[in-house]
Amino acid sequence: MKIELGQQQIEFHVEYGPRKKLSIHIDPSGLITVKAPNHTGADVVLSAVRQHGSKILKQLQAIEAARTAPKVREYDEEGKFLHLGQYYSLHELIETNGRTEEELQRDLKKFYFASCKKVIGERIKIYQKQLKVTPKSFIIEESRTKWGSCSSAKHLTFNYRLAMAPIEVIDYVVIHELCHLLHMNHDRSFWRRVGSVMPDYKAKEAFLARYGQAMTL
Repeated sequence: MKIELGQQQIEFHVEYGPRKKLSIHIDPSGLITVKAPNHTGADVVLSAVRQHGSKILKQLQAIEAARTAPKVREYDEEGKFLHLGQYYSLHELIETNGRTEEELQRDLKKFYFASCKKVIGERIKIYQKQLKVTPKSFIIEESRTKWGSCSSAKHLTFNYRLAMAPIEVIDYVVIHELCHLLHMNHDRSFWRRVGSVMPDYKAKEAFLARYGQAMTL
């Protein structure tokens, strides 16, 4: 959904469920999620977001400032790194005791590769059933330009840096590549199929375009 806050258009995702109260969450990358009780009307959701508009804008501005500031990676116990859309201290992700900076960099990349392979494998199992497709294989690799790809032989490839993204963004890339098993190009049929599984896929595309450069070592 979208709303005008001040002079800025804000996009957010609504997650319905068996809960009693509506709540608004902004993750460290700026992705806004409104968690609402089942059957909550759109007018109620929009009203809640508008009511907290100034706070939301302030948080987004802080995130944007942090994103654009020059970054120096701190490879020590308290260095902060993204994993599945949340920041963690380095020692929460890998063993840091007695490691040199070079070893920490190496081990952290190994952690992301392993995490990405595990998560992608789990998400493929979910969405291949919905789409009624079966890839022949998938691998995790390092790439500067692509988040994922699908070959004509039905082999899928995913960028290890996806392990830094929120799970719903990972889901978008998985759905995107699985849909290429049905449509190898990006025609209307392809995007309709993507949208049938993830109606707000454009928000996930926008997320990757805006924050993808921050998802790096």
